Amino acid sequence: MQTSHIKLRLTVMNFLQFAVWGAYLTSMGRYLASAGFAEHIGSFYAMQGIVSLFMPALMGIVADRWVPAQRLLGICHLLAGGLMFGLYFYTQSGSTLDYGTLFALYTLSVAFYMPTLALSNSVAYTSLEQAGMDLVKSFPPIRVFGTVGFICTMISVSLLGVESTSGQFAVSATLGLIQALYSWTLPHCPTAPKGESKGLVEALGLRAFVLFRQRKMALFFIFSMLLGVSLQITNGFANPFINTFGEIPAYAETFGVKYANILISLSQLSETLCILLIPFALRRLGIKNVMLIAMVAWVLRFALLGLGDPGSGVWLFLLSMIVYGVAFDFFNVSGSLFVDKETDPSIRSSAQGLFMIMTNGIGATLGSLGAQAVVNHYVYSEHDVHAMLAGWSVSWYIFAAYAAVVALLFALLFRYKGDVAEA
Repeated sequence: MQTSHIKLRLTVMNFLQFAVWGAYLTSMGRYLASAGFAEHIGSFYAMQGIVSLFMPALMGIVADRWVPAQRLLGICHLLAGGLMFGLYFYTQSGSTLDYGTLFALYTLSVAFYMPTLALSNSVAYTSLEQAGMDLVKSFPPIRVFGTVGFICTMISVSLLGVESTSGQFAVSATLGLIQALYSWTLPHCPTAPKGESKGLVEALGLRAFVLFRQRKMALFFIFSMLLGVSLQITNGFANPFINTFGEIPAYAETFGVKYANILISLSQLSETLCILLIPFALRRLGIKNVMLIAMVAWVLRFALLGLGDPGSGVWLFLLSMIVYGVAFDFFNVSGSLFVDKETDPSIRSSAQGLFMIMTNGIGATLGSLGAQAVVNHYVYSEHDVHAMLAGWSVSWYIFAAYAAVVALLFALLFRYKGDVAEA
């Protein structure tokens, strides 16, 4: 009874954790475009990567040494949610919106939200271990409900009609404050005994930089960064792209234009299902081939968006959403397993941190800013809707070509004979 109770509590925590993010991550670009900040969408998404370089590590040290993880999780959500409410109320003030103020409020909010991704994992791991449960068996079913929460709020902001307004920030803030209150009721997570907590160097994954002396590991981390460039592009630009079709009468009333977030949510559904394919794929194909398949899937993800439309070509959009699960999961999970297998236990945690820094930190930041430059040049420099849509297609093809080059170089340069079955 106690075991099922803890699992339920952690399931609710994971649902709320990602529901907060799902309220705006895929629709914020559409709001920014409608508010006159289309040329700055990339900077908002890049900021997630920038704060991810140091804030999770800093909050991790605080949780290790001074403040129990469940309490710090609540504090971070309280601050992030409060600032997100500040962002919403600023947009409702009636005054002309200033980019600097909007960006500053968002930056501060996301700076406190991003550490909660790691803190929520820490709370779950500690609680399950205290209950004597197997993490490998118990955590994945709990974590899946995080993706369910993300999908639910994506759909909700679409049905509520706020995916093109700042109302999405109010939805996120409300859920964040609920999570803050809920976090303080979760099982206690003790701080580390004196002398056993991580230092800043280890928490930031800096110890793992010694791995760059090995050609195999250096190539892996470099390709992790190069692939990480793709991670946030569709989050930031898919919704504004689909919304552009709404200016053409033939597409204005299509489901995709009216409910773009629901269409895009199929990507997250695919992600959930593709997790189940990973063990089979790794056993049959090996780590390198699985990672290569993920890179090819990114090529298809972008190219299909460039080819499709919300009318007769909506099936191409649907295929793009389906392959997203392979593109995202196959590299992230197999890459994490590769790091776990190929690094010494003494620096394994740091190596995992470095993997996240290269992908979600440096790679995603460069990708968001680079994609913005491409879109500004080919899309937002145009004033005719047909020219803008042509520019969108060119932009997606450029992103697809980039992913294809990365995949080709990875296939030629990365040599790995290991198999996960041997681990």
